[in-house]
Order: sequence, then structure tokens, then C-alpha cells
Amino acid sequence: MLARKLIKIDDSWEMSYNKDTSKYFKPNTKGSKVDDPPRKQLPAADQRTNQGDTQEVETPLLAATRTGVIELVKVILNMHPQAVDHVSHKMQNMLHIAASYRRRDIFKLVKKMEIPTRRLIMGIDEKGYTVLHHVADTGNYNGGTRPGPAYQLQEELQWFQMVEEIMPSYFTQHHDKNNQTAKELFREMHQKQLEDAQKWIKDTSQSCSAVAVLVATVVFAAAFTVPGGNDEKEGFPLLLHSPFFKSFTLTDVVSLSCSLTALVMFLSIVTSPFDLENFHVSLPRRLTLGFAMLFMSVLTTMLTFTSTIILIIQGEHRQEWTLTLMISCIAFVPVSVLALTHFPLFPSFITAWYTILKFIWNAPPFRFLHKLVHRYLPSKDQ
Repeated sequence: MLARKLIKIDDSWEMSYNKDTSKYFKPNTKGSKVDDPPRKQLPAADQRTNQGDTQEVETPLLAATRTGVIELVKVILNMHPQAVDHVSHKMQNMLHIAASYRRRDIFKLVKKMEIPTRRLIMGIDEKGYTVLHHVADTGNYNGGTRPGPAYQLQEELQWFQMVEEIMPSYFTQHHDKNNQTAKELFREMHQKQLEDAQKWIKDTSQSCSAVAVLVATVVFAAAFTVPGGNDEKEGFPLLLHSPFFKSFTLTDVVSLSCSLTALVMFLSIVTSPFDLENFHVSLPRRLTLGFAMLFMSVLTTMLTFTSTIILIIQGEHRQEWTLTLMISCIAFVPVSVLALTHFPLFPSFITAWYTILKFIWNAPPFRFLHKLVHRYLPSKDQ
């Protein structure tokens, strides 16, 4: 309530600089540097002196953008929409600041305002930076929101692509005062992060490959040592008609398939080139799918083990369900530990499995099934 009252009477943004800076576009690296944009003298009430001669100003809208308070940004833009065109003493508009501090929610909010966005995206600050240069610069980067260096680098690449898509194609070739394009600056600023991501994803893939091999070995051996043994005459499993035996068979097959798929994914990562572009989609996607398959293989391995124990207990002590339940709970301790240690990656797991199921659902056999269902089953209206 207080913020709304203060914003309603605030006019400090009127004292800031709002001149168009797109004329400082510089596509040429040969020769001179970008000229410094002229500064506007600000009223004394709105000036703060730094080292005696630098006049600093930051409007409430820019301050809210820098700190990521999107609620205040919405209120200010609603009451004073013209404030979006005003910039700081560094010639930075709110898109510069949102890009620099990785305020994606605010960036998307401004992006919906099509006409202001077209003007703001052409802004150039006192360093000769465009909005895309601020995405490339890591001066205000705080590590991102995703776990692991590879996923953090992917987040930065996706952020760069999202901003690049709304910029005019020719404007992406602008060179700053150091004669660097945004892509060149991105490569330079993210070199250390790239090295960390390369080491992390390689070590992780090698470690997970060993686990996948271990799980595959265990479930492969379990397929030939069925619980209850086999009939000496015909060779069929003695507990073949038990529902838990079917559960044992199904989970054993799924576990083997998932563990081998995870192994293939991790090996494909280890043998891939670790270029910067590969961290945009290819390598993180393979790692996520590998993690998801490995987690599923461990889960189904525990289900296989539980089915085996229940079959044995049923044969000897049919009434001891308390013991069965206790053993089942203990069997899921490894799965629980794996889930807790990789909890930040769970959204990635869910996304990976959604992608897999969507791919299967859209496969030709299922598409044919869709047509049959829609053709022969009555609709709700009928």
C-alpha cells in the first residue's frame, strides 16, 4: 500500500536521461572505438557525486528491475508507462539491467509490451554494450538457478538465445568499445564456466556409467536365478503363476533395459566433443536422460528384489505380512537416498520422462491407434 502511494506521486524518473542511443551502433571492428554517448546534466536534487565529477541516477523502475522486485515493476509501469524509456547515468535502460542481473521474469514482462521493447532492445550504454552484451557479461552473474556447471552453462546459453531472438539480426553484429560482438564477449566471459562444465559432465558420466554397469550385471544374473527354482522335469519356474512372479519378471526386464540405456547415454557423453554449442541442448539432454534412466533402473531393481522376497516368504510363511512389509520398506532405502541426493535434478527427470513418453505416444503405431479410437469410439456429444 505504501509503495502504491509513493509511486503515484513519484516523478523522479522524469529527471533521468531518455535519449535514443541506437545511433551508436557500430558493426565494424576496424578502426576507431565507439564514441561515448553524451550525458545529460541532471538537476542537483537528483544527483549523487562519485569521485567529484560522476553524476549518478537510478530511477525506482531501474532499482526494482535490478533487485528483481517484479511487483513494483508492474505497478510503476501501470502508473507511469512512459518511465520505461528512461535510463540510468550509465545509459542503461531496464532491459540492459534485466539482462545483466538475469531477471528473466521482468524481461518477459517487458517483452510483452511490444512497442517499448522494440525501442529498448536497440539501446547502447556507455560501454558500447547492447542488451545482448549484458547477457554475455558475467559481472553480475550469481551462478544461475540450476544445479551443476553443465546445467548452469545451458541456462546461460538459453538466456543468450532468448534475447538474441528478439533483436534485429544486424544489431547482433554490434561491437562494443573493446571491438567485441556479444558472441565473442560470451565466449570470453564463460571460458572458465565452460571448463568447469566439461570436467563436471565428464566425471559425472564416468561415475554413473560404472553404476549402470553394476545394476545391469545384477538384474541380468537375476533373470537366470528365478525365485522358487524350476521344475526338474519341464524346466518351468515353480512359481510361474504367482502374480508376484510376473511382477518380478517385468521389473527385471525394465531395470535391465533402463540401465543399459543409461549406460549408452553416459558413454555417448564421454565420447562427444565438449564444445560450447553442445552444452546448449545435446549434452545436458543426454545427461538428463541418463540420470532418469539410471534412477528408474535402481527403482525397478528394488522392486525386483521385493518381489523375490515376497515370493520366498509366501512359500514358507504365508501369514507373515508384517515381515514382508518391513523388508519391502528396507529395500527402498537406496532409492530414497538416491532421490534425496539428486533432489534438485528431479524437475529435469520429470521433463526427461515427459519427453520420452511424448515421443513414444507420437510414434507411428500409437498415431494409428489414435485414429482408430477417434473413428470408432463415440464422442461426448454423441
